[in-house]
Amino acid sequence: MVTRQEVRDDEDLARFGYKQELVRTLGSFSTFAIGFAFISILTGMFELFAFAYGSGGPASWWAWMIAVGGQLLFALAFAELAVHYPLAGSVYNWAKNIARRGTAWMAGVSLTLALVVSTAAVALAWQFVLPSISGVFWIYGNGTGKYDAATNGVILGTIMIAGTTIVSLLGTKVVKVVNNIGVSVELVAVALMIVLFLVHTKRGPGVVTQTNGTGSAYHIGYLGALLVSVLLGLYIMWGFDTAGSVGEETINPRKTNPAAIIRALLASGIGGALLLITAFMAVGNLKAPELSSLGLTYVIKSTLGTFLGDTLLVCVAIAIFVCCLANQTGAVRMIFAMARDNGFPGSHRLARISEREKTPVVPVISVAVIAIVILLINIRQPQLVVVVTSDTVILALIAYVLVVGPFALLRMRGKWARTEKGYFSLGRAGLAVSIAAFIWGVAMIINIAWPRRGIYNPAPPFHWWLQWGGVLFPAICLAIAFLVYWFVQRHKMGILAEHAAAQPPADSEIVAAE
Repeated sequence: MVTRQEVRDDEDLARFGYKQELVRTLGSFSTFAIGFAFISILTGMFELFAFAYGSGGPASWWAWMIAVGGQLLFALAFAELAVHYPLAGSVYNWAKNIARRGTAWMAGVSLTLALVVSTAAVALAWQFVLPSISGVFWIYGNGTGKYDAATNGVILGTIMIAGTTIVSLLGTKVVKVVNNIGVSVELVAVALMIVLFLVHTKRGPGVVTQTNGTGSAYHIGYLGALLVSVLLGLYIMWGFDTAGSVGEETINPRKTNPAAIIRALLASGIGGALLLITAFMAVGNLKAPELSSLGLTYVIKSTLGTFLGDTLLVCVAIAIFVCCLANQTGAVRMIFAMARDNGFPGSHRLARISEREKTPVVPVISVAVIAIVILLINIRQPQLVVVVTSDTVILALIAYVLVVGPFALLRMRGKWARTEKGYFSLGRAGLAVSIAAFIWGVAMIINIAWPRRGIYNPAPPFHWWLQWGGVLFPAICLAIAFLVYWFVQRHKMGILAEHAAAQPPADSEIVAAE
């Protein structure tokens, strides 16, 4: 039975020119869970804890806190945008309504690339967990061969993507159930880890002032170590906009999605901060080389023992699965949102919704195939993992900057419509928040893209194109994307007839600024 709220939501969508095609089944927890699952502090911690610790020691905790503060600026701006534009495709539709069409298209493509690449990067995380639980998960080799870990990671990642694809094809209701279960497991696991680490504490919270001498590797001292270590926080804490990207599948999205965006980031930021500091307090030897190689897996097993450690690692494996599912969900919604505006060649197929499951089938399969191809590249180039990881952050930040930049300009010119009473609003702080978010985003893009050998090519063989991977990959991809837009798509953009609302109110149809 369709509720009055759902009828109002569908009518609200029609004001933007679109008919309701996706199914509205997501409530407050489910929407929060999608954003939290995407961020997934456990997934990122098990991938990059060792990297951050090796770069900055226990004091790298401060880099995490800096990342929380910076990303919160984006979350606050996005929350208000989600009130005004509760549409699928998050940054694309937000930018479409406040900026030029080309800016929106580039923001959408940049985030789509980040989401697809991130799907592959997250899938590799099983390699950091499952083989530590049991040798059964060494499907290829046993870890002693040069390419054993890289190849086995690709196999495990492919299995994961196949699983998330099946779940996605079964529709929003199945995705909701799987995601809610996975997030519940992750929340319990994070809380349990924090408590157990506290029980086994060996030192006080002052441990976060210890640098392990890592600042000596940089001519600007420990500031250089912090700038590198911040990659951990940035890699984990993006994608919270996905809680807004499911606006057309959420009941009362103007109320639900803004809160979900902020809660997902704050829950992850606070949980991650506590997990890091308690792990530093509990680990036996702060100078153990395993901290910079095995990372959080070493902390758990050395501190909590094999049985309890393996139990928690199983929870981590589940969290990684739903994180990959959330990445795929975000990518699919972005592709669907742009395709129904005829944003891609072949948009009619990409935007088609299956009658039974009410899900865009072609984007689901396309994201899976591309992600697996990216995985295959990793087999003989294991150093590409960090390059890929960094590039997802850079592409996401570019998309975010292309939203908050126009948002700040709109406020500076006094053209931002006041938010209706009763909904989330930044009020007078909106201008300062949007400008600060823009500055933060640009600064972090430069910081992460900077061609440091320590990030992009830390071990032989050394290649200049690896060291410059943070500049080359995003630049090439976005240059090609711009050419496609300029010479192929820009004069074709417009809502496809089969996705247009039957009788959208003429005075409220949203038209992108030219």
